[in-house]
Amino acid sequence: MHQGAALHADPLVAPPLAQVMERPGPLVVLDQLADPRNVGAILRSAAALGAAAVIVQDRHAPEETGALAKTASGALETMPLLRAVNIARTLVALKAADVFVVGLDAAAPPLSGPSLAGRRIALVLGAEGEGLRRLTRETCDTLAGIAIAGGGLLDSLNVAAACAIALYELGRR
Repeated sequence: MHQGAALHADPLVAPPLAQVMERPGPLVVLDQLADPRNVGAILRSAAALGAAAVIVQDRHAPEETGALAKTASGALETMPLLRAVNIARTLVALKAADVFVVGLDAAAPPLSGPSLAGRRIALVLGAEGEGLRRLTRETCDTLAGIAIAGGGLLDSLNVAAACAIALYELGRR
């Protein structure tokens, strides 16, 4: 209830993966992100930067709560959010559909959007702190990072910030 008003609404229904594949833009795959504010910020960036959808793991991702929706600032209603039982199997299915899977890793060579021109991309981001899990990492076609200035003072970014930068870089193709 907010300021004396309450609203009862049905949950948003996620479209099937096949329908999402018809939409243009990269796919964002989140491997066990736990913070609803990070997922919300990623949804917002994905909507703003032309992603087709965001895919999360069914059991190890936050629910679509108020904190997630507030951070997404309207993107929850416009950006498809799909839940997958198994991320590695989902990546295999994407690869079978001719999607090139790029895992984001701070230690990898910098991501180059122009070098990926002409390819459909799935951008995979790992959990806060832990990064990509082993099987997820091994299922990716390649790993890429974000070039960070500052002489090594920072070795990584917040996952939501890294996602926004990576989506922007992919848009440079």
